[in-house]
Amino acid sequence: MAQQAAERTPLRQRIAAAPRQPGVYLFRGAGGALLYVGKALDLRKRLASYVRREPALSPRIARMMRQVAGVEVRVTASEAEALLLENQLIKQHQPRYNVSLRDDKTYPLLKVTNEPFPRLVVTRRKLGDGAQYFGPYTEAGLMHEAVRFMRRVFPLRTCKTFPKTPCLEYHLGQCLAPCAHYIDGAAYQRIVDDLAAFLRGERDQLLKELARRMEQASRHRRFEEAARLRDQIQALTSVIVAKEKSLTAGPLEQLQAALKLPALPRRIEGFDISNLFGQFAVGSMVVCSDGRPHKAHYRRFKIKTVQGSDDFKMMQEVIRRRYSGSLSGQLPLPDLILVDGGKGQLSAACEVLAELRLAIPAMGLAKRLEEIFVPGQPQPITLLPTSPVLQLLQRLRDEAHRFAITYHRKLRAKALVAPSAKPKRRGR
Repeated sequence: MAQQAAERTPLRQRIAAAPRQPGVYLFRGAGGALLYVGKALDLRKRLASYVRREPALSPRIARMMRQVAGVEVRVTASEAEALLLENQLIKQHQPRYNVSLRDDKTYPLLKVTNEPFPRLVVTRRKLGDGAQYFGPYTEAGLMHEAVRFMRRVFPLRTCKTFPKTPCLEYHLGQCLAPCAHYIDGAAYQRIVDDLAAFLRGERDQLLKELARRMEQASRHRRFEEAARLRDQIQALTSVIVAKEKSLTAGPLEQLQAALKLPALPRRIEGFDISNLFGQFAVGSMVVCSDGRPHKAHYRRFKIKTVQGSDDFKMMQEVIRRRYSGSLSGQLPLPDLILVDGGKGQLSAACEVLAELRLAIPAMGLAKRLEEIFVPGQPQPITLLPTSPVLQLLQRLRDEAHRFAITYHRKLRAKALVAPSAKPKRRGR
């Protein structure tokens, strides 16, 4: 018994180090043979239940645990994904101690039919008919809910044969009426391809492609198409769980990794400019400390040295005044500088930092496509709208914009009141 306990110690150590996240665990015997596959919402908690005293385990599991030599864990984004991965691994490897899913039990599949105008249907049989199949899905209720969502976002036809006139689905906005030739085959196939990409998990690429198409449609004044693409992006964004959220690191750690920063960006200072054709020009600086606003360190600047509408020079004036003179001694230096804008605004800020011999990392966040610009990197960084990193930067950028425009409006309002005539003195 003492020898058995010694042999199990490494297994207990591996279990104690398992993450407290959803995923799949694989018990292996001597030589790496796969004995059992299971899924869990909390991997560490579930695995810990296997190393209790044997009377607490069923005879089958107790017999299996006496043969276990190691355990492998695979983290997933959710328990539903763990369930699908468990099903896939059991059917692929047929582990000896899995009995519930080792048979040929059929689970529902999603099928994109092989027709001139394909449909999305649910089936339990995979045929060699040239269609695209996705699944299987063990949670039928969740799958049917997902199908309802996808039919709203990807408006494919549901009818087996074309009706003579557009049906209710068209009037509800859930079909583009290929029956009435309201959409051609190429445009319809593009929606089919988008749906297939979504089902394959290529969601980052899909969102970027939809954003590109939306901008193109808007540029060419195809506003109805641009609006449909915008609604698609918003709907998909609302249900996609960003990959970053499945990581144990918080947004600041993820930001440090994304920008390759030398230190954790605990203090971030954000800058913006606001003016009306060069008039009432102001700048703002807001501060984020450990992910939260630090309003006591907010500062605002009335532009003094720039004539006309030159946002780049205005940004340089604000950066120079912040990091030289009295403010440089009053406030600590940040770990990261964020400027509202793209390459131009970022380059202007970096010129001043170089002039002042300050090695502070800086970045720009452009509003149009929410692209992140970093000095020395030709291509911008694009993150999913659901990324907590992007959301943190957007909050800081928007706060800098709010603070700047509030000061700008205050100066304009003051200027309108200043010229008013003094009240007349009453006669005696």
